[in-house]
Amino acid sequence: MDVRPFTIAVEDSVLDDLRRRLADTRWPDEIPNSGWDYGSNLAYLKELVLYWRTKFDWRSQEAKLNAFSHFKTEVDGLDIHFIHEKGKGPSPMPLIITHGWPSCFFEMTKIIPLLADPGGHGGDPADSFDVVAPSLPGFGFSDHAQDRGMEVQRVAGMWNKLMTENLGYPKFAAQGGDIGGGVTARLGFAHADTLYGIHLTSITRPAPYLGPGSKPVTEAEQALVTQRGKWFDDEGGYNHIQGTKPQTLAYGLNDSPAGLAAWIVEKYRTWSDCGGDIEKSYTKDELLTIVTIYWVTQTISSSTRMYLENQKGLWTMDKDQKVPAPAGMAMFPQEISKPPREWGERSYDVRRWTEMPRGGHFAALEEPQLLAEEVRTFFREFR
Repeated sequence: MDVRPFTIAVEDSVLDDLRRRLADTRWPDEIPNSGWDYGSNLAYLKELVLYWRTKFDWRSQEAKLNAFSHFKTEVDGLDIHFIHEKGKGPSPMPLIITHGWPSCFFEMTKIIPLLADPGGHGGDPADSFDVVAPSLPGFGFSDHAQDRGMEVQRVAGMWNKLMTENLGYPKFAAQGGDIGGGVTARLGFAHADTLYGIHLTSITRPAPYLGPGSKPVTEAEQALVTQRGKWFDDEGGYNHIQGTKPQTLAYGLNDSPAGLAAWIVEKYRTWSDCGGDIEKSYTKDELLTIVTIYWVTQTISSSTRMYLENQKGLWTMDKDQKVPAPAGMAMFPQEISKPPREWGERSYDVRRWTEMPRGGHFAALEEPQLLAEEVRTFFREFR
């Protein structure tokens, strides 16, 4: 398949329209002194929107993004965008890294240089990777599906074609978290013959077999089930909306940049190891680069739609069934779900399990050095 260089170039008219909409934001009221208890805090959103309108420099961020090697190629009828950075080392291992929601390929821009050029960042050149960081279908600069059923199983098949057919790698490694973790797990399940192994920062798919003949659930595993239930009660409203009526949500978020920022930024604060201070983990420029990518590509609708598609076909292991590809797990303390190792071993061939000292859901952006070191270490034995 044809692989074409791609340059990000947002039209001036799109940015002018964005600034007009930001200036015309109609703000809601708020319970006094309620902080973030009811959702995105009004004072912080006003501060962020003012910065977005008057100080944020998209052209500067666009130039930084274009310093990477961007490409597009057709996979199963969709034009897929990806960064492809060749490794600087004696024998780079091909590696595809997949983001989740409300993330995008930007999440990987800190970790890509650490993986492609470890020798230039305090590591061993022998650990280098040819790094492929695609935008999921319906996210960022990738096309979105015009039909039903764009879920992780389908994306895994597309990624296998991208790596083996379009890019010509007979074998590769895969890493991901959140939706990207689901895609990576599916790669490890359905395409183990073309994989060295998989590395995950979250384990939400597949659901392990817990029926007759399975090992009894441990105390730590029961604590996980309780923790997940409480988390969905406290924080899972977005998941239910996006998994049932994403189209209704999309009208507001696609029309109001302030609304889009409120929907996305609140997740970065809640799901990160920032102690409630979001700018402890991310700068305003980083947050707004992510939100701006969603805005200029108009992909909030197609990205949230994947939640509905994924929930149509929940993936559960059969008795004595596991994902066959060798798996490494890096568990960050502020990840949404915090499984014990025995939970992971029910569904995966776990070769490495590391409890990370800090970090949260968006590990590649929040703690790139820690994650890069884990990825290098895990895949070293498969070289």
